[in-house]
Amino acid sequence: MSHPRLALGIGALAVTAALVGCSASSSDTTADGAVELTFWHGYTEADGDVLQDIVDEFNASQGDVHVTTEVRTWDSLNDALLPALAAGDGPQLLAVQAENLPVYADKGALVPLDSFYDGSDVASSFSDGAVEMGVVDGTHYGVPIGFVPQAMFYNKAHFAEAGIEEPPATWDEWVEDAEKLTVDENGDGTPERYGLVLPDHAAAGIWEALLYGNGGDVIDDGEAVIDSPENAETLQYWRDAIVGDQISPTGVSGVDADGYYSGQQASMVVGGPWLATISEENGIDYGIAPVPAGPAEQAASAIGLSLAVTENASNAQQEAAQTFFDYFYSEDVSIEWSLGSGWPPLRTDIDPSAVSENPVVAALTEQTDIAHPLLPGVVNSVDVLDAVDVVTQKTLSGGDIADLLAEAQESVADAVSD
Repeated sequence: MSHPRLALGIGALAVTAALVGCSASSSDTTADGAVELTFWHGYTEADGDVLQDIVDEFNASQGDVHVTTEVRTWDSLNDALLPALAAGDGPQLLAVQAENLPVYADKGALVPLDSFYDGSDVASSFSDGAVEMGVVDGTHYGVPIGFVPQAMFYNKAHFAEAGIEEPPATWDEWVEDAEKLTVDENGDGTPERYGLVLPDHAAAGIWEALLYGNGGDVIDDGEAVIDSPENAETLQYWRDAIVGDQISPTGVSGVDADGYYSGQQASMVVGGPWLATISEENGIDYGIAPVPAGPAEQAASAIGLSLAVTENASNAQQEAAQTFFDYFYSEDVSIEWSLGSGWPPLRTDIDPSAVSENPVVAALTEQTDIAHPLLPGVVNSVDVLDAVDVVTQKTLSGGDIADLLAEAQESVADAVSD
């Protein structure tokens, strides 16, 4: 499943003023009297097939609510959503990426879901981080449908060749192993294979996790905190390792990093479950390990999606959505969705043995407790991520770290104050 950055079109933003208070323009019931819900989502691969099976099973299990899915790419969903809602059309139920949810909530496109959390026994079983990504200004607007930590994927053959028996557990071990894995056969200063590929832009979450690992952050309690001694220390540490020791290429995006790993030009990479598929498609015997621990903590950024109810839903449709939630988060369905989507179970009270048949899910489930939601509740998250990209790219290009962090502090402060 692809997970692109925020992609709201200009035309969509222009119509958001018409959203607040709008309601469905047509009947919200089927001919049989069931409340009808239209559900938009962007699961276009095998996970979409599993989600459709769950919806079909739900529809067959009762006669009060009927859910009809519409599958779109995430980009096209984001482009179409706000204009459709403003026209009194579009979905009542929505799967939305974590970074987009605050934007939609701020535009009045989503209804609060506090009643679900107040009245559901299941909701208390969600991890705090998964819940946090659906909260904006203290109000719940989303219920998690996906929450997975980024992890370190590594090439077992390269590890064996370098005599490395276990994946690194700390930053220092990570750098030491990357040095052993880096190969510059002709001595020209440009390795044919890097021990690690750490993208320096367009890879949301990777550098934020490094900042967390040394006790830093980007935003804390709604305030910009990127200009800190801890973050300066982190940037210096990784510049020394990446540029000084040449363990990773520079000028690399998240997509580029996946390419280095799939082409076996890098032995270790950080990312999400899609790297398992990439490994298998390219014949890589791979392992999955947590992001190594920094001096302060072991931390990983989480990729997340939520289920939300749009402002177009009538009262009856809002109640029907909660009926679907109750079904979707039942134990058996939660396990079915986890195994089919490749993401850890959303309920923390599900025994890990229930998903052990899928080794990727099992490995990532063990790492959920170190996952940080990425910029939860931040409406201008794209501007914040861009500010982090500027810092990381220019740091690795030799920029003055103190100046870069001071500039980033101003940019992030502007983003959170808008």
